[in-house]
Amino acid sequence: MPLFHAGPAPKAQGPRAGGLRDGLGVAAGMKVGLFGGSFNPAHDGHLHLAETALNRLGLDRVVWLVSPQNPLKDSAHTAPLAERMAGARALATGPEMVVSDFETRVGTTWTVDTLRALQTRHPGVRFVWLMGSDNMAGFHRWRGWTDIMRAVPVAVIARPGSLLESRTSPAAARFASFRVPQERARMLPSMPAPAWTYLTAPLNAKSSTAIRAGRAGA
Repeated sequence: MPLFHAGPAPKAQGPRAGGLRDGLGVAAGMKVGLFGGSFNPAHDGHLHLAETALNRLGLDRVVWLVSPQNPLKDSAHTAPLAERMAGARALATGPEMVVSDFETRVGTTWTVDTLRALQTRHPGVRFVWLMGSDNMAGFHRWRGWTDIMRAVPVAVIARPGSLLESRTSPAAARFASFRVPQERARMLPSMPAPAWTYLTAPLNAKSSTAIRAGRAGA
């Protein structure tokens, strides 16, 4: 898979015009984790990651950003958005969890553009990007990945099968000097980017890929 350039990502056209109500319910000063993904399907491994970040980072809220279509994945294997949203909502219960189709509403495809839209719409909110270590291992393939690291603090939560690859990934090496010890993780939302931490936790082996494979073989 080609490596995206490390320079600034091209500016997209931006959010669609109009008075959009995104329903996130966030306000300046809040510490908000952004958990993006296809959630195809959502499973308790996703919830484990979200709850780990919520508790360890001292977040006020975790927003599950359900992608209309991951540009790095095959759309033929992606369930309809409404189905994936419903699956995420069934798991992400409680006032601290919000499931959103923000990217569909504003018309963004790439995470870097989604972050720009969120920061424009919600100045003063302390956003933190959340991802599993499996995503960190291939983070250097994301469009504008260095821009993402410089836009918001990032929390990486350990996932099975990617512990070594994520710790030695190009992204981890590139931003090694900005890594925050997990003992100071609660300070991360208030830190200027780039800043990132790696959170170890009891591992949850559930994966969307395995669930889809099991359904296909049933």
